[in-house]
Amino acid sequence: MHVWKFGGTSVGKPERMRSIRNLITEDNTRKVVVLSALSGSTNALLAIGESLKASNDDDANAKIDALKAHYDTFVADLYATEAGKAAGQQVIDSEFSFIRSLVGIKPFTLKQEKELVAEGELLSTQLFQAYLAEEGVPSALLPALEFMRIDADNEPEIKFTEETLAEMLPAHDDKQIIVTQGFICRNPRGEVDNLKRGGSDYTASLIGGAIRADEIQIWTDIDGMHNNDPRIVKNTFPVRELTFDEAAELAYFGAKILHPSTITPARMFGVPVRLKNTMEPAAPGTLIADRTSSEVFKAIAAKDGITALYIHSTRMLNAYGFLRRIFEIFEKYKTPVDMLATSEVSVSVTIDNTDRIQEISDELSTFCTLEEPDHDQTIICIVGNFSADNEGVALKVFNAMQNIPIRMISYGGTESNLSLLIHGKYKADALNALNDGLFAR
Repeated sequence: MHVWKFGGTSVGKPERMRSIRNLITEDNTRKVVVLSALSGSTNALLAIGESLKASNDDDANAKIDALKAHYDTFVADLYATEAGKAAGQQVIDSEFSFIRSLVGIKPFTLKQEKELVAEGELLSTQLFQAYLAEEGVPSALLPALEFMRIDADNEPEIKFTEETLAEMLPAHDDKQIIVTQGFICRNPRGEVDNLKRGGSDYTASLIGGAIRADEIQIWTDIDGMHNNDPRIVKNTFPVRELTFDEAAELAYFGAKILHPSTITPARMFGVPVRLKNTMEPAAPGTLIADRTSSEVFKAIAAKDGITALYIHSTRMLNAYGFLRRIFEIFEKYKTPVDMLATSEVSVSVTIDNTDRIQEISDELSTFCTLEEPDHDQTIICIVGNFSADNEGVALKVFNAMQNIPIRMISYGGTESNLSLLIHGKYKADALNALNDGLFAR
């Protein structure tokens, strides 16, 4: 069984939905098809929520009318029969009736906002399921809110998903296609919640791991994961094979095609992940699995919005427990550290969440001296096969970066990642220089 996920641009127009129908029925492989909201819908729903939070009901109603008109047109174009159009219209009328019921609720809380945003996935999946029914495709709709749940730390309860799907799926053994929602879930209170933006990838990976799928496919509008950012660098190319570790590093450090959490469940259960392009379905895309190709340098990603903290203390010299004290403070304020560099009497760290930076600095100052933080930094992550037997890896990187100031280096923590901290203003120059230096063809 396969798990295939399609993002917002892949389902954003009626002709795209028709293309997906053709893709998923080309062979007899049973599939769980995970859909995002139609492109633009999540932002539109969030905008409605902002009006409701501001108690501007007239503005909210106007935005609801505009969004419903978009869906009305979508239904008119998607279905070929009167019965199909009626089924699609019934979905829209039902879901928009709920959306309108949120107008006037005071105060409009985060709970209602999450219920509102979930409507994007509820609409897209029901419309697609109705379209499959019109086309005579044996299929079923499996509500994600019945099997996808997060715990008090906002982490998915994969054991619950595994056990619940094991009970639900046998009832649909006669169906070739199982449709479900990405992104949405329930929290420990049973309320509608979500896996954050981009979480449909995560949903697909969680389902794939839970059912021990043969393969997870993430379909987007890009031909796999590229070796560099094509928005900034010319002459990039798709990477055909990556290991789980390599893909996880790239996703975390800025490769937009893949949600950072996606790799974890797939790697946990050894389920390969393939990145495919809905615009060019014949293209091989990128395969993420245990095996890897022989290239030393695979790809580059960049993560913006980084802040560097510089911590000094003579008490660190020949002392134990010093680093523990530092990281206990970051743990206390739930602030992850991206990079770390140490010397005899200093520690440099980078963070991408500065919400608690003042509290962190105040506590660190009780036993350390802090320099002024550096904001607007960028981490450049270079991924590949950097085992100790591969000579000249660092030399090639630093030769490429010879004209760009480097503030921090992380190398050797894994055999797949070399990271550099630079000021954000040098990002484009760094990505192009590395592309020329490491991938010149």
